[in-house]
Amino acid sequence: MDVLKDTVESIILNPDLAPLLAIVKAARNGAVYGAKVRFPHALVMVFLFRSGTIREKVRLVLRATRQHARNLAFFATVYKSSMLILRLLNPATPGKEGPYDTFFAGLLGGYVVFGRGKQGSVEQQIVIYVFARVILALARLSIEPPSATSTTPTPTFWTQRLSPEVKAKIQNNAWPVFASLSWAFVMYIFRWQPESIQPSLRSSMKYIYVNSDYWDSFKNFLIHNT
Repeated sequence: MDVLKDTVESIILNPDLAPLLAIVKAARNGAVYGAKVRFPHALVMVFLFRSGTIREKVRLVLRATRQHARNLAFFATVYKSSMLILRLLNPATPGKEGPYDTFFAGLLGGYVVFGRGKQGSVEQQIVIYVFARVILALARLSIEPPSATSTTPTPTFWTQRLSPEVKAKIQNNAWPVFASLSWAFVMYIFRWQPESIQPSLRSSMKYIYVNSDYWDSFKNFLIHNT
């Protein structure tokens, strides 16, 4: 047993494997955080406002918890994997993070996890929550630099009548664009201006995307995050 433990420890502490193991831990942290956040919320909302038997309500709570945990774990996996690939493909300095890597990794993750196909209420709530925090962060950033506050006229495009074809195209693509850009902006702001993000969201993102880069044993790699 000790030999197996030492072997596992040597693998997870291998610096050459750290980038790949960080993806695994990010997925783990995303799943844990998603379950911790969604379970009490779903428990209260379902038992207070939903009708049905106890078994049906429990099933709804577990379904929402599983969905939230899976979404955050999946997004963390896509995001961290994209960041690794972008670093490796950096033409200027291979292995180094580019200034817009977080934006494009968040864009891809937002589309793959939250933007494609028919989305349920859990996915919509996550994206809307992230979007609201992005707007708050951008509003705060807009007043910090003196040159950032400027008045621009409303584009005349929005005052023109749109054809049915254009309206249909906007309607079909609005949600994928909204979900993708929301995640792109929040990941970019979190990477470069984290203090601008609302504290509870910043704390959760640090837990999933920053803490997943650090461990010194099997215990705090998968069992208990530090």
